Amino acid sequence: MVKADIVDQVYEKVGFTRQEAAQAVEILFDEIKSELSHGNNVRISRFASFILRKKNARNARNPKTGETIRIRPRTVLTFKPSRQLLDSTNQSTCDDSSDS
Repeated sequence: MVKADIVDQVYEKVGFTRQEAAQAVEILFDEIKSELSHGNNVRISRFASFILRKKNARNARNPKTGETIRIRPRTVLTFKPSRQLLDSTNQSTCDDSSDS
């Protein structure tokens, strides 16, 4: 699924025009990006959390040369699905496999 598919689903299910659906989806993504860029975690109830984690500087080894290099500290973004999302995903996976 890509962003255009999400826009189509909003268009079909909510009754917005295509332009309004595209704008609503864009606003949602912009808000998530804005919060993350300001260092805030984003939690969407019964869906998932986008969590920023700080990684400390560390030494690593280049596997090709064996040379030790220093990796700078950085912030990484993690995605943590909610229990409801995991349960529904696992349920649909089980349903699909029973059809075989």
